[in-house]
Amino acid sequence: MTYAASVAAMAEYRKEHGLRPSREDAEAAVRVLLEWSGDDPDREGLVDTPARVARAYEEFFEGYGIDPSELLARTFEETNDYDDLIVLRNMRLESHCEHHIVPIIGKVNVAYLPENRVVGISKLARLVDVYARRLQIQETLTSQIANTIQDVLQPRGVAVVIEASHMCMTTRGIRKPGVSMLTRKLLGEFQTDTELRRDFLSSLDVSKEGFA
Repeated sequence: MTYAASVAAMAEYRKEHGLRPSREDAEAAVRVLLEWSGDDPDREGLVDTPARVARAYEEFFEGYGIDPSELLARTFEETNDYDDLIVLRNMRLESHCEHHIVPIIGKVNVAYLPENRVVGISKLARLVDVYARRLQIQETLTSQIANTIQDVLQPRGVAVVIEASHMCMTTRGIRKPGVSMLTRKLLGEFQTDTELRRDFLSSLDVSKEGFA
């Protein structure tokens, strides 16, 4: 049996039995990639790289171990009848492309119209991080953030706008530095109220062309 076939067989076994690869498995996989790239994983500069990469992956992808809905479970109803826009602008986004596992770097803007209750703003920022710390495409990430806020808080409307650069496009392949991608998800009154939508978009530091 070839090495690739044995790895595939082990992966299938783990899948059938609901198991995850061990830390040692992950480090061994990194070592194989280093060898495949043409370098020597036993040389001084690389000898600890498999362990470092495994630790980095634990941080990069910690979102898989967190339930995003639970982050928004605690809400507050003492708002003195506040019912206007709540907007968090320019939250830094750090995620990884699910196609090449390279960084997606940008900013996230989140808004909602409360319906009797609000949530701590740090929880919204944490929600963004939980979804960002998974393998992603920007379209999915945008929808996940908006849909979770809508499902848990049930506000009158939710809007999420993300602008990000994708290293899979800027540093490899077509190599187009300086290009950013803009995505949005509008729910509730942000879909139906043109003036509200324009008010929200005009508050952002992103291009509004085609989004009014």
